[in-house]
Amino acid sequence: MFETFDQTNFHQFCNLVGSSDADLQSILDKYGYPPFWSRPNTFESLIHIILEQQVSLASALAALNKLKEKIGEVVPERLLLLTDQELRDCYFSRQKTIYVRHLAESLISGALSLSKMETMDDTSIRYQLKTIKGIGDWTVDIYLIFILHHTDVFPIGDLAAVNSLKKVKGLEAGLSKEEILAVADQFKPHRTIATMLLWHAYLEERKKK
Repeated sequence: MFETFDQTNFHQFCNLVGSSDADLQSILDKYGYPPFWSRPNTFESLIHIILEQQVSLASALAALNKLKEKIGEVVPERLLLLTDQELRDCYFSRQKTIYVRHLAESLISGALSLSKMETMDDTSIRYQLKTIKGIGDWTVDIYLIFILHHTDVFPIGDLAAVNSLKKVKGLEAGLSKEEILAVADQFKPHRTIATMLLWHAYLEERKKK
């Protein structure tokens, strides 16, 4: 069975994770609690995550805002009314245009249901979402963390999380994916909370630079 967290118990989870790992506790001591990063379980939020694939967060947000200017509420039916050129004008690449169309069509047809995913376990959600073109493990991980708030996810495809883990734990630069996952396993069953602390440290240190 999966466990979730919300704004009311987030700090308790942070304290719990800190008490079991001195390196994570040092992040809490130095920077305080991370923000409670959260997004609603909507088509717009999934579009936002797709836009964030392999680009800066600022670029992704600019594209999302341009889309909102164009169609108002970001719902599947409105997105599908746009031509490829109109989506390009909203800074969508050719590939991401294909991905968001496929997502919109899957939601309209009922092949995918976001509300049903709220009661599904991680494995079932991963299987369902990865049937959509352009949705891979990183996108699923971010969905599980930011939107559904499952407590035990480590996004191995996320460079910020991985680099922060390496720095905090003093790991070698050239570790394999499997070796990094093995280190992250020590945070089970609260790998999501550990990830949020790692992101927090990463962002705070970038601010200083």
